[in-house]
Amino acid sequence: MIQTSVLEIPASYLFSDIGKQVAAYQASHPDKRVIRMGIGDVTRPLPRVCIDALHKATDEMASADTLRGYGPDQGYEFLRDAIARNEYQSRGATIYPDEIFVSDGAKSDSANIQELFDVDSIVGVTDPVYPVYVDSNAMAGRLGHYLNGDWTRLVTFPCTEENGFVASPPRKEVSLIYLCFPNNPTGATASASQLKAWVDYALDHRAVILYDAAYRAYITNPDIPRSIYEIEGARECAIEFGSFSKTAGFTGLRCSWTVVPKDLRIDNASLHALWARRQATKFNGTPYIVQRAAEAIYTEEGKAQVERVIGYYMENAARIRGALEALGLTASGGVNAPYVWLKCPDDQSSWAFFDRLLNEAQVIGTPGSGFGACGEGYFRLTAFGSHEDTIEAMDRLRKIL
Repeated sequence: MIQTSVLEIPASYLFSDIGKQVAAYQASHPDKRVIRMGIGDVTRPLPRVCIDALHKATDEMASADTLRGYGPDQGYEFLRDAIARNEYQSRGATIYPDEIFVSDGAKSDSANIQELFDVDSIVGVTDPVYPVYVDSNAMAGRLGHYLNGDWTRLVTFPCTEENGFVASPPRKEVSLIYLCFPNNPTGATASASQLKAWVDYALDHRAVILYDAAYRAYITNPDIPRSIYEIEGARECAIEFGSFSKTAGFTGLRCSWTVVPKDLRIDNASLHALWARRQATKFNGTPYIVQRAAEAIYTEEGKAQVERVIGYYMENAARIRGALEALGLTASGGVNAPYVWLKCPDDQSSWAFFDRLLNEAQVIGTPGSGFGACGEGYFRLTAFGSHEDTIEAMDRLRKIL
């Protein structure tokens, strides 16, 4: 028997749809070179320190004396300690190594975390939103029925140009709150006071914030929080996801972490203990060699190498936003975030603009409507390409716009 809610989920995934359309275009136009600025995949090589760490750890696996088999359920202590010191304690956030769970991707954990919660929990997400948050809860049967393009039990928090693409807590009560900053897809960041409003809401309503901080390393403004745990009270109401994918180019290696503070309890149950039990049952750990590569980015040399890579992508972001604004288009993001969110020209729909860029400029972006109703009329471009491709893509846009 198949769960009814699974059957109601729209059959296609946004990025799969884009891939199919691009493949069809390339098959019929083999002479056209397509520039991809849609999916947020990295293009720069891994930092040298990570390559060296991978080689060294691989050599260890070749000897019986240094071979590693199954690792600790939560990840090796050397990596959890490095994450706690560098990502949290260095910024004044009280997070301990034994509250960190190393995993294979923020996407996986942000999707799997919902397994801890009752099927009747009310889910709230921003709109536009990263689709995984919605689809994973829909698969669990938590969102009701899919009618006229909406889930009947899903609460959305509109993120619009008027509110700077940062929503405020709702008047109605929700149990699970998904937040992502710097935001995917809009590139928006949240101030400490804006995050404090969400933490206060969660504490008042006994809700849990599921905070995706996958793009934290792109924040350069020291006044913008990189972690929800920089906000007082967050240890009692928030779970946070971090990732090495966009920080150090680990999209192919797969390594991330999830923080579940021991102070976080719902219905007198420890979510830390529940997540530990879930991971021990369903996850066999991130490879030792990958965890050693992740640890390497926290050396002084590693920090410098990562900073150069992030700087490279942020140069692209500045080029993209500058080119769009020079064309008279409304654009946000691209500052403290690797995504640029633009308003489609001439009141075009998101998919119409996608088709126009593909057919006239051979440039790929992501239609904003794929992220939710509030994304209609908007479009996402990523800064993860090469300098050369980014410059050429902006030249192509100038020619058609």
